[in-house]
Amino acid sequence: MKKLGSLAPNVVWGYFELICQVPRPSKQEGQIIAFLLNFASQNHLEAIQDQAGNVLITKPAHKGFENKRTLVLQSHLDMVCEKNNETIHNFNTDPIKPYIDGEWVTAEGTTLGADCGIGIAVQMAILASNDIEHGPLECLFTVDEETGLTGAKALEPGFFSGKALINLDSEDEGELFIGCAGGIDTVASIGFEPKAPPVGMFPIRIGVQGLLGGHSGDDINKNRGNAIKILNRFLWQLKSKTNFYLAGFDGGNLRNAIPREAWAEILVPGSQKERITVLFNIFRSEIENELSINEPNLRMTLGSSDMPSIVIDPQSQKNLLNSLYAAPHGILAMSTRMPGLVETSTNLASVKFKPENRIEITTSQRSDLESGKMDAAYMVESVFQLINADITHGEGYPGWTPNPSSELLDITRQAYLQLFEVDPIVRSIHAGLECGLFLEKFPGLDMISFGPTMKGVHSPDEKINIATVDKFWKLLLEVLKVY
Repeated sequence: MKKLGSLAPNVVWGYFELICQVPRPSKQEGQIIAFLLNFASQNHLEAIQDQAGNVLITKPAHKGFENKRTLVLQSHLDMVCEKNNETIHNFNTDPIKPYIDGEWVTAEGTTLGADCGIGIAVQMAILASNDIEHGPLECLFTVDEETGLTGAKALEPGFFSGKALINLDSEDEGELFIGCAGGIDTVASIGFEPKAPPVGMFPIRIGVQGLLGGHSGDDINKNRGNAIKILNRFLWQLKSKTNFYLAGFDGGNLRNAIPREAWAEILVPGSQKERITVLFNIFRSEIENELSINEPNLRMTLGSSDMPSIVIDPQSQKNLLNSLYAAPHGILAMSTRMPGLVETSTNLASVKFKPENRIEITTSQRSDLESGKMDAAYMVESVFQLINADITHGEGYPGWTPNPSSELLDITRQAYLQLFEVDPIVRSIHAGLECGLFLEKFPGLDMISFGPTMKGVHSPDEKINIATVDKFWKLLLEVLKVY
């Protein structure tokens, strides 16, 4: 199999291939931190680590660039750990297996980790180089971006000295980002009373698979299916046609990923098996027709299952199905300030049966406006208040207000035009970046975000476009030279 290091730029792809060998789940970044600190030591670079685990590696200016200003390059160390059901992979111990697929690099059955592994690779390539022209550099590597931005939240003022920062966590080449949405998680917990399975019932397992999923911010406007919503829609319709008992419901995994898969286990009267199969086939045909364009690989299955040890009580079953049906998912408002940009959205992210007879429902809300973010969170809360669920909101994180007058933006835009003879698009992103938190701790920090093109981020379909990595690299080197 062709090695990634054969791709251009060789040095970047070579480091990315090394990074893929190092496990780095969110909140478990110890191995990648040790890898970076060892790299800094081998290259005789100063490195420090704060109490949260964030790492800063500094490099003096290239000869002749000593009078340049200090520039900060930033990426996050953790990756989203998602895999296909049939893939055997332990993200805590096993390396990612990247491979070249035409114009793209992807991974075997798991997320690739190009988000934000390609940013780490670029930083390492610059830090290890002896011939790249740049002023004083500070390379910041933050922890736990994907599950709460806790590294950025814990960053102490003064940890770095630069007054300008390039975030390397964007996914659309040719676009320069100068703002992002803020976000907050809302979790509902529902208690239930376990009951013994009634006699004479037949166990059935229903599954929804093959959806594209994707990033709950960047992909929320693409009308992709939500596996939890699809599965619950069938169960909700089924309850008016036959008596059944719910024994299990599991869908989604991460707050910032659109659910790709979900399954439920139910008990039905033996005499109703054939009728339920007919109803399921009708429903499946309807959903396949609805999503035929956006979800061509959708798979819905119905089959027999083992007899469960318990079912949930009827009232809790009714509450769960009603609340999941009513819970909003998707775009809530489009921006009037930046046409074409999603302003406010919500993601029905996961449903899990938990110990002590609880069902936990996780959602995430995003908005360019602080008031819009909280309005979305309260909207979700109000749905689950109707069934007396226990509801908690996360700390949330602020948005990054665009600064069209940014000097760093002007430098980068001019560099892009000079290199590629076309103007880049300048916009805000609906995904959450750490920049808003940096701005709280470092007021006046001049920031911009850009990167190569990636697709299917936060899903096993994640892939990165090879040609755009080269453009990303050339643009960054030009900005380093000019700033």
